Amino acid sequence: MRYTPTLKLSTRLTAFVTMIVISAMFILFVGSTFSFNRIGKEQVHRYLESVVETVDQELNAPDFIRAIDRWMPAQLEANSVVDMTLSHNEQIIYQFKGNPRPLDQSRLYHREYRLPAHPEYRVRFQVIPAYLGYSYSFGALSSISLAVVLVLFFLLRGVKWLKMQLRGSELLEERGRMLLAGRVDEYATGKREEWPYTASQALDNLIKELKFARQERSRFDTFIRTHTFLDQLTGAANRVLFDSKLESALQESGANGGVLLIQIRDWESLCDENEQKASEAFLLHVSSAISNIVQRYPDVIFARYYDSDFAVLIPNQTRKEIITLATHCLRQMEKITPLSPLDTENWCHIGLTMYSEGERRGHIQSEAEAALKSAQLQNVNNWNLYQKQIKRTDSRGSVRWRTLFDQSFKKGNILIFEQPCYLSDKQNGTPHLLHNELFARIDDDGVGILKASRFTVAVEQVGYEAMMDMAVLSKVFHFLKASRLGEHYSINLHTQPFKDKNYRCWFRDELLQMPLEMRQKISFDFVEGMLVKHLDHMRPVIKMIAGMGCQVIVGQAGRTITSTHYIKDLNIDYLKLHRSLVKKIDQRQENQLFIRSLLGACDGTDTQVIAVGVETGKEWATLLELGVDGGQGRMFQAETQLIPKPVTPMVQIGKRNRWRKKY
Repeated sequence: MRYTPTLKLSTRLTAFVTMIVISAMFILFVGSTFSFNRIGKEQVHRYLESVVETVDQELNAPDFIRAIDRWMPAQLEANSVVDMTLSHNEQIIYQFKGNPRPLDQSRLYHREYRLPAHPEYRVRFQVIPAYLGYSYSFGALSSISLAVVLVLFFLLRGVKWLKMQLRGSELLEERGRMLLAGRVDEYATGKREEWPYTASQALDNLIKELKFARQERSRFDTFIRTHTFLDQLTGAANRVLFDSKLESALQESGANGGVLLIQIRDWESLCDENEQKASEAFLLHVSSAISNIVQRYPDVIFARYYDSDFAVLIPNQTRKEIITLATHCLRQMEKITPLSPLDTENWCHIGLTMYSEGERRGHIQSEAEAALKSAQLQNVNNWNLYQKQIKRTDSRGSVRWRTLFDQSFKKGNILIFEQPCYLSDKQNGTPHLLHNELFARIDDDGVGILKASRFTVAVEQVGYEAMMDMAVLSKVFHFLKASRLGEHYSINLHTQPFKDKNYRCWFRDELLQMPLEMRQKISFDFVEGMLVKHLDHMRPVIKMIAGMGCQVIVGQAGRTITSTHYIKDLNIDYLKLHRSLVKKIDQRQENQLFIRSLLGACDGTDTQVIAVGVETGKEWATLLELGVDGGQGRMFQAETQLIPKPVTPMVQIGKRNRWRKKY
């Protein structure tokens, strides 16, 4: 990058012009000084020559000494002659001594003459130089003083005029500095005073084209992801995305949940007897009804699997919740008036099946289809659950969840686990530690340690997001202040609590109580879908976090199809891909296309993309080929406990004398 001068153009030109003018004035004054000195010496020399000529003429007079002694002293005294000596062959004939004021003898002007008519006579003079001791006089030097004043006046006026003429160039230069600093949005349009005008207009047009190109790039990336993973009619996920999400869910540790397959009967006959617009409107009505019901569950995948079939993947839910969801969907379908020739009592059927970790995707789909056929055999709008042997899962209700959360969050009985995240070195390929991501866990007596995926849904249902985040932040901040470790940590937070002003103030005050060195080692991770949903009230929060020296991370990117404009809008530091995109990435071309689209959205920004859930070397190699900046997963290191639960002392009941001292 070329060196950019720090001085302004007007400052440099003003300094140049001022230096030239001052130099000219200095040369003029020096020349004038020498001229005055020269004129003074010529005047003294001319006077001494006239004295020598007079003495030479009077030397032949009979009474020479008396004659010159009458008029010579007064004339010499009037012309500042200090000493005059007339000698003949080194013998002094006449000598005059004046009474000068105290003066350094070295500053006197010495001159010796030989009389023209009498060469054997010599005259020596010591004269005070002309203008010596004279003070400044406005009268005598009025013209020079006026010239100096005029030069200074026009110099100041010229400098002021020069600055006014160059102000446009300075504005253009300042704008260029801000553009190089990355503040393109603030200085997208130049001021009218900028000069040269053509350069300013060219910058305006180029920035407009750049913004348009970025918007088109974002639209194109969204278009690619939409046409690759979304159904064009309903806007729901398509079969490709549903199969990919189901495959990834089945391979997650401790995975469980259910799959619903919803089918509209005799769809071909309906399309034959009705117009295309009416059929599509009816299908959109059904899709909207199902989507409104299932959206209350987190991480849900709603897809149009076939022309008249809809599939719903609901992870981390119990059998009771899946059955309740199917019942609600069926009730909602019965409120819809079907088109002819569909029978009002027999046009919608739902097949259900449960899944757990390690099952195959093909088996799950076959089970859902078998349950759907069983529901169709009943010849009424109905649902059917595929009966199979499944592992017993936790089926507690909201009251039991609330009790568990009160015991864990309010009392601080929460566990913190960590997993390192690495950045890949582009030169030698060796990853280096970026930070340790922190995860919250709950130790449930009788069940074991619960992961966040098991209780996140319940936390959102009972509205304990703020309580959970405050418990996690308080415990982590206390640990950081006590340990004084030099490692970087990333903390996962919800976006919903930041709507509350009191929570924002508490969060800000907690950060301000920490030193800047510690804040610079903390990152905050927000879920992409929720961040985009609450983007309006999260903008000032993200700016506040970045202003305090912390880093901002957007996690679970790609779990839902959203626009990527927030990447440039919020200037986030890291973008973490959802683990469903990373799972078997070397075998899934559609996920590779999705990741390339996200990498293209981050191009031109400082945002680095990190893959989460890397488990094999093939996945890591494929991700590096795609251009991912870092990775996190079991391939590098598994999760380990960082902050244990505090141990409460056990008190035995029934021993009344337990505090009595024994002698």
